[in-house]
Amino acid sequence: METRRYEQILSDIQALPLSEQLLLLEQTASLVRNKAASSSKARSIMELKGMGKDLWEKIDEDNYIAEERASWRE
Repeated sequence: METRRYEQILSDIQALPLSEQLLLLEQTASLVRNKAASSSKARSIMELKGMGKDLWEKIDEDNYIAEERASWRE
C-alpha cells in the first residue's frame, strides 16, 4: 500500500462532513461485501471427506457406539 496515497485519502475523508463520511462508509462496506462474495468460491461438503480419519484408527466403532448409547441411559 502506498502510505502517502492512503494518508491523503484519509485526510480527504476527514475533511468531509459527517453525513458524507457515513455515506462513504456505507458504500465502501457494500463494495467490499460484494467483492468478498464474488471472490469466494462455492465449497463442497465432499472437501471434508477423510478429515479426522486418523482419530478413528485405534477405536472400535461398534464399541464406541455401544458406550455412547449406554451413557444416555445414565
